[in-house]
Amino acid sequence: MGNQQPLQSNTAQQLVLAGPILRRAEQGRFILWLATSYPVRIILSLHPQNGERICIAADTLQQVTKCQRAGKHLFFYLLDLPLDTPLPTGIWIGYDLRLQRTTENTASNSQEILGWQRWAPDLVYPGREMPGFILQPGLTKLLHGSCRKPHHASEDGLVRADTYLAQHDPEQWPALLIMSGDQVYVDDVAAPMLVAIHQLTSHLGIAEEVFPDATIDTADTLHTRSPHYYQRQNLLPMTEAGQAVGQIVFGGARKPVFTSVNAENHLISLAEVLAMYLLVWSPTGWNLLDEQQLAVPAQLSAEQRLRFNQELTQIMRFKTDLAMVRRLMAHIPCAMIFDDHDITDDWNLTAEWEQAAYGQPFSKRIIGNALLGYFLCQGWGNAPEVFSADWLEQVQNALDEPGSTAHETCIEQMIEFPDWHYQWPTEPPLIVLDTRTHRWRSEVSPSRPSGLMDWEALTQLQQQLLNHPSVVIVSPAPVFGVKLIEAVQKLFTLLGYPLTVDAENWMAHNGAARTLMNLFHHSRTPQNFVILSGDVHYSFVYDVELRRHDTGPDIWQITSSGIKNEFPAKLLMVFDRINRWLYAPASPLNWFTKRRRMRIIPRKPANSFPGRRLVNKAGIGLVEFRDDGSPSRIAQLCAEGDDIEFSQDEDGAVWE
Repeated sequence: MGNQQPLQSNTAQQLVLAGPILRRAEQGRFILWLATSYPVRIILSLHPQNGERICIAADTLQQVTKCQRAGKHLFFYLLDLPLDTPLPTGIWIGYDLRLQRTTENTASNSQEILGWQRWAPDLVYPGREMPGFILQPGLTKLLHGSCRKPHHASEDGLVRADTYLAQHDPEQWPALLIMSGDQVYVDDVAAPMLVAIHQLTSHLGIAEEVFPDATIDTADTLHTRSPHYYQRQNLLPMTEAGQAVGQIVFGGARKPVFTSVNAENHLISLAEVLAMYLLVWSPTGWNLLDEQQLAVPAQLSAEQRLRFNQELTQIMRFKTDLAMVRRLMAHIPCAMIFDDHDITDDWNLTAEWEQAAYGQPFSKRIIGNALLGYFLCQGWGNAPEVFSADWLEQVQNALDEPGSTAHETCIEQMIEFPDWHYQWPTEPPLIVLDTRTHRWRSEVSPSRPSGLMDWEALTQLQQQLLNHPSVVIVSPAPVFGVKLIEAVQKLFTLLGYPLTVDAENWMAHNGAARTLMNLFHHSRTPQNFVILSGDVHYSFVYDVELRRHDTGPDIWQITSSGIKNEFPAKLLMVFDRINRWLYAPASPLNWFTKRRRMRIIPRKPANSFPGRRLVNKAGIGLVEFRDDGSPSRIAQLCAEGDDIEFSQDEDGAVWE
């Protein structure tokens, strides 16, 4: 790529661009992800407390480590290590991760072996000799959240999660960190972040990407000569199908296929997407940049300059604590799933949107690049076993030649892939839903919202649920949402404006809603359902019961959003109060909803204003469990430092 800048001489501190991220830790399996600036040989040993060190043979590590080369100075590694001897539960297990740089022309044994102390000296918690983890005997406790936008004015909930771990003995740590969507905002990027992305791409050496059917020809032009800061909506594709979407959303104005109202800096190239991940998960990429070059670009207007400087303040705050984010993700298994902003706003919301977006080569490339970035940085570690050797070869071919036929083939493979969802063998089992690519398209009109999962996917989910006494389900969008907000979305849908209000909720499609509700009535369904959600930028807890079913099942809808995002405060206050008036548990209006056979009881957040049920504070959700899989404690650990409890009284949920 043009204007490529070499890495500085201190390669030790620049070696690991992101990670290590602990993806899965089980008695018989250990999965670790990291991104490096040079090809490396991984050296690993495990150190159970008061136990014998487990050294992994070099040839074994080579066999279980997969690498995807994305650029001259960008390599993604996934280590998926099966263990013959089960790891112990309930005690500290350290892992000593060392890296040896390798090159095609240099023997590996001639290079220095670098321990984590050299490339991430702040990686461990005080009093520890190395990073590590705890294998909890079950899901006794977990953290969860979604929606982490770097330039939002709130503090970072992942930093609060790191503080929580630092303040507790490892034996008290949560078993998992569940990230339920919008880990990155590909479609809503601050201009200073985009400037930083372009600086970093010049170091990574990613091959040139040529764009199809676009007004800008190559990624190098986009990154350097014509970056289009605050003007990228003018680059986004427009088609006749996209024009139809635009007429619905924007009252006839000619608009791009993409419908985000914050698309002025929408990421486009594969290099931009990959650099974004590095900059939101680790401080290393920032250390490669010259902060003086993050100054206001000369081509901006006076109004844009003011906005740039405001965003720059937030971005500088965001990057300050990234070492804590890196430390957190190195110590607790991280489960991830996409929602729309990981790819683009309104992703697959309607069949009409799909026709417009996938029918135009440039828009399909933009979506595909984001999905490829999701695979490399998130999806790969969730369930490595579902990605075959042929799949990985297709990905490597695309990375070798961005913009080529191989790239297009890989994107098609990503879009058609049926297994982004996954299940982990925890106790109770963790089932993570893909609510984006298995859509149940509207039978009424292609402009109506699609169901979040189609009949086949919901049938498969039912089979997964059978005969489990309890289960934890991750649904990016709440299954049981705020009824008033869903009623507003339904009204806009009936008027022909579903994209205006992001009308994507479980109740927006009749078939999907009925099929989902029937799952809870199955005779062999779990007794305890815990549903973890995000997406909405506020937090709440509902206790849900089946009417006329005294023996259950018991359902908890636990929503924590966002990690670094919030809902407009005044508007949410109005929605919260009116929703309580109109849809109280005893209200007759409940009988006009698709959940009429459900009794939904909202919990009152502790120390909140009278009548409030929705918490509008960035942070991370905490759930603690009893032995039977029911939650014993539900709280929002706010990024500012306070805790908000969602408690029960002796009779069940709080009543007022």
